[in-house]
Amino acid sequence: MQQALLDQMIEFAVAELASGDTARIGKLVRSLAQHYPGEKALMLCFALTSAAAAVEDVFRNDSDRQAPNIGYKLSALVAADILAIELLNNRPAKGVDLLHFWRRVDPYFLQT
Repeated sequence: MQQALLDQMIEFAVAELASGDTARIGKLVRSLAQHYPGEKALMLCFALTSAAAAVEDVFRNDSDRQAPNIGYKLSALVAADILAIELLNNRPAKGVDLLHFWRRVDPYFLQT
């Protein structure tokens, strides 16, 4: 079951990153957290990193590396938030924890 959810997350993230639509890309992380609130937050990071790598592979010869770079950046930012949450709560973070953290501490992903 986890693999199927992860595949869905990756597929969604690839579609958003490859769209080139800045509004869709801007909502990508928040959308993942909202759609998968009960899943481990690190799954979001993995999905973002995997999606960035997939987009990078598809557009390997394209000089525009913006979409993969954004995907990697988003993944790194989410990883930092996850570490902060896990240090505060002393347990693995879930998607809902990210949403709560963003409302209370760092609204970056809620503003886009």
